Amino acid sequence: MKNKKVIGIPRAMSYYNYFPFWYGFFNSLDIEIVLSAPTTKKTISDGASLVVTETCLPVKVYVGHILNLLEKGVENIFVPSIQSIAPKIYNCSKIRGLPDLIRNVVKGEFNIIEATLDKSEKNAGLNEFLTEIAKQFNITDAEVIKKAQNQGFVVQNNFNVMVQNGLEFDEALKYAKNGQVIIPPKKEEKPISIALIGHAYNIYDKRICMDIFKKLENMDVRVLNAYQLTQEQLKGGMNALNSSLYWANQYEMTGCAGHYLQDEKIDGIITLTAFGCGPDSLMLEDIRRKSKNFNKPILNLTIDEHTGEAGFITRIEAFCDMLFRNKRAKIMKQKNQVDEILQRV
Repeated sequence: MKNKKVIGIPRAMSYYNYFPFWYGFFNSLDIEIVLSAPTTKKTISDGASLVVTETCLPVKVYVGHILNLLEKGVENIFVPSIQSIAPKIYNCSKIRGLPDLIRNVVKGEFNIIEATLDKSEKNAGLNEFLTEIAKQFNITDAEVIKKAQNQGFVVQNNFNVMVQNGLEFDEALKYAKNGQVIIPPKKEEKPISIALIGHAYNIYDKRICMDIFKKLENMDVRVLNAYQLTQEQLKGGMNALNSSLYWANQYEMTGCAGHYLQDEKIDGIITLTAFGCGPDSLMLEDIRRKSKNFNKPILNLTIDEHTGEAGFITRIEAFCDMLFRNKRAKIMKQKNQVDEILQRV
C-alpha cells in the first residue's frame, strides 16, 4: 500500500450518509479506498474497551472500525471533523471531536486524514474542506479537485434517488458505484406500515439495529424511513411539529417523525436511538410530546452494546401485534358503519 495512494474509511457514522460522495470523490482523484469490515460483536467490544463507559454506542463502533482498518494495514485513515453543515446548524460534540478522540485513544502508526467542515465559520466550507483533504495526498490542482467534487455529487445523487424510491441501502450503493440508477418496482402493500425513525448509522448498520428491517418485513410490515423522503418533506415534518432546526441530523429524527405522523397510511412509529445520546434524548422528548396530537402509537427502542436480541424482538412483536389488532378493529368498525347505512336504505 505504500506505493499507492490509499485511504481507509470506517464503515460507521457518516459512512451511511456520505460514502457515495466519498467514493466518487476519491476515485476521481485515483485514491484507492479500503473499507473496514461490517460491524461484528468484536468490532463493538474492541471499540468499547478504549473509551469511557458513558460514550454512545455509535462512537464505540466507530473506534472499533478504526482498529479494524489498522489490522488491515491501512496507514491513512479518513476521520473528518464535521462541525456544522449549515450556518448555526451543528453536529453533536462527539462527532465534531472524532479526530481528537481517535488520536487520543487509538495507539499505532497511522495518519489521520482530517479536515474541518464548518459552515458556521468563514473559509471552512465544502471547497476548503475538500481542498484540505486532497492536499494531504499532494493534490493541489483546483480543477482536479472540483472535478472530483462533481463526481462525488453524481454518485451521491444517484444513490439518494434510488433510496428514495425504496431500494435497500446496500443495493443502492452497489448500483451508484457502478454509475447506474435502478428504480425498483413498487412493493406490494402490507397489512400495516411503520415509520422507522433513527440516524442512518443506527438503522442501516445491521449489527447495531439487529437487522430490524428484515425482522419487520418477516412480520408482514412495510417499513419507511427518513431516507425515502425529500428535503422538502423533511422540512414540512419539522414545521408540522413546530420545531426549530439546531442539530445537523435533526431532519432524520424530528423532520421524519413530523412527516410520518401526518401520513394516514402509517399505522405506528418506531424510534431507534442509542443510549447516552444527548441530542437524541432532546429530539425524542420533542417528538413524544407533540405526537399526542396525531394519535399514533410510538415505540422507542434504545440500544447499547449490551442490548439483547431476544428482548429486542419481543418488544417489536408486541408492538406489531397491537398495530394489527388496531387495524382489524378499525376495519370492522368501518364495515359495521357501512352495514348500518345499507340497512337503512
